[in-house]
Amino acid sequence: MLWFIWTEISRRRGDQRASFKPASQRCDAQGPLRYCINEAAGGTNGDIVYHHHGRNLDETSWNDDTYFTGMLQEQWHASGALPPTVITISYGSTWLLTPKGKQEDSGLLDDFMARLPAIEAKVGRPRRRMLLGESMGGLNVLVAGLTHPAQFAKVAALCPGVYADTPFSSFDTIRAWMERTGADPKIVFGVWLMARKYVADEAEWRRISPLHLAAQAGPDYPELYLSCGLYDAYGNYEGTERLAHIARQRGVRTEWHPLYGGHCASDVASLADFLVN
Repeated sequence: MLWFIWTEISRRRGDQRASFKPASQRCDAQGPLRYCINEAAGGTNGDIVYHHHGRNLDETSWNDDTYFTGMLQEQWHASGALPPTVITISYGSTWLLTPKGKQEDSGLLDDFMARLPAIEAKVGRPRRRMLLGESMGGLNVLVAGLTHPAQFAKVAALCPGVYADTPFSSFDTIRAWMERTGADPKIVFGVWLMARKYVADEAEWRRISPLHLAAQAGPDYPELYLSCGLYDAYGNYEGTERLAHIARQRGVRTEWHPLYGGHCASDVASLADFLVN
């Protein structure tokens, strides 16, 4: 009885919410791809941002007042900046953009790129095409932007799943990485399972590893915005920091925002500026 009383007294009563005017939202689907076109009430600037959501979210997440997407819209409104049209895409609660490989579920990268013309026919040819993603989506936008650099002007990846080691590394290597980064073993196991659903071996992993892709990059690649919290439970900080270093070495314009916080802590003000300037 005492435990029940304490649990009831100490439970959370609500959420801090962003105050913003939600964008108009129209949703549709093409094959396995679901998407929503989000346009600010005050108008847009002619750019398109493809937003790839994080795990267990969906294509409707842009107007969430408890999420960073609501804060981002609030920031644009407060600064007086005309925002881009945002198209949030989804292939389900969990998915990875990979080229077609040996695994049955691979090939979503090819599918996404092939569907862009039909989506953009509904909103008009963009002045600039950009990518934004967090966590799982952060990895996905890096894969898309670094694999097809001529198609995108900017890529913003928040807390992306970037790892120096691979899902095919030895147990001892992965254990040493968890000790080094403080990654949560349960989360790591889930990431390991998901990755192996879409990539079959080391060679296929290298095709989507942002570290390997960035090593081939040049100054004409998309401008990068990278951020990650030092205490990211997915262990993403080490790999994201390394990616920023490699990209800069290769001449890619790169903003690196190391943050004091956990998974997907984000600097909304600098992100808002990156996507409109």
